[in-house]
Amino acid sequence: MARSWTRLHGHLGVPPGPLTFDMVKMAAETRLAESDDLDWKEHLPKPPYDGRWNELAKDVAAMANTRGGLLIFGVTDEDTKPVGIDPAQANVAQYAQWLRNHVQPYLADVYFAILTSPDATTSFLVIDIPASPMAPHHVYGTAAKDKDQQAAVVPYRDRDHTAWMAEYQIERAYRDRFTRADDAQHAIDQLYTHTRDDVLAEQEEPSAWFIAVTRPQRPLPHTTPPLTREAASMLCGNARAISERLTRDRYTISPLHTLESVLSTPRPGLRRWVFSTLSPRMGREIHSELHHDGSTVLAANLTWRAWPRQPAGVRTDGLPVDTDITAAACRDALAQARELARHLGQDSSCHVQAAITTFESQPLIPIVTHGGGDFRDIADRARHPRRIQTVTTQVNPADDDEQLRAGAQELLTDLSNQFGINSHL
Repeated sequence: MARSWTRLHGHLGVPPGPLTFDMVKMAAETRLAESDDLDWKEHLPKPPYDGRWNELAKDVAAMANTRGGLLIFGVTDEDTKPVGIDPAQANVAQYAQWLRNHVQPYLADVYFAILTSPDATTSFLVIDIPASPMAPHHVYGTAAKDKDQQAAVVPYRDRDHTAWMAEYQIERAYRDRFTRADDAQHAIDQLYTHTRDDVLAEQEEPSAWFIAVTRPQRPLPHTTPPLTREAASMLCGNARAISERLTRDRYTISPLHTLESVLSTPRPGLRRWVFSTLSPRMGREIHSELHHDGSTVLAANLTWRAWPRQPAGVRTDGLPVDTDITAAACRDALAQARELARHLGQDSSCHVQAAITTFESQPLIPIVTHGGGDFRDIADRARHPRRIQTVTTQVNPADDDEQLRAGAQELLTDLSNQFGINSHL
């Protein structure tokens, strides 16, 4: 998914949004100079020859290793004249294949776009490369004198040209990568712990809770305009509708559906909007947050009415866990994260972390539905664990509904397998 704010946006003074043909043409005509995040190219990428490095792979990796940027083909680099390219000759699939073959680790978020004028006389190829959390990326190739020997280099942008990292720069880049990973994990752990402490402190009676938190690889900065109340309400409603498309279950009232009574009146929180039925209590306890930086939270009480008709004489020591609500919560959490990411123009995937938790250690008893929703009982031969391990997945703003369903099913499978059962959306 393309970034919504680039050097061209800043130069032209336009608000965040997709790049357009007119923006590229105007930037070229006003002689916007090349920099570490902008490289004008007159001709389309060419395949390597005589043992040379793949130039496209080198240029893309250099941008990703620095702070991201744009490669724009169809503009001369000397005088920034918009000469255009032949769109019929632009083989985007081939370019993506070159990146897969020559760049490691793989760059997943590179975006290709062909922008054409309204009269179809001029076109540009734009490659949008976000800064990579997995930097440094190596470019692999062969030397002309020894084609059997694979070699690797690490390019980066030094002002308006591409250079090769020295050993000490590579060492520092790896150190920065590990620091970013540690910081990101700490941030999402902190968000999960804060949510857990909040909902368990406000629960009406001991219950098992589903908690899912998501955080973009590249959260939006504090300077980004905050999400409006109206947008937050709209996104929550949209996510509910999308979640319902991911299942054939028409009986279960999902967590986001339960928020209907508070949908139009979210409360402001710390750089976030909060939807909650915890106080005052209105049916199942649900807590949801949409953060201005792209993070989300969804917590749902899984014990409330999980086993409404417990047979007489059947004694259970533990907390019932509604597996249908668990499945619905997995769908809701990912749908909510994707919709917020798309609305904010996020250019990176979101890390998802989920678990089932309780205030005190008690056996967790999975309750399943039989007979098309008419009968509920303890899952046959299921385990009753006292603790459910945290599970993870990812959601990307560009994911379609099938990919979203697969991610939700992955979460659900990893949770339900810890009870010794299989569950489906």
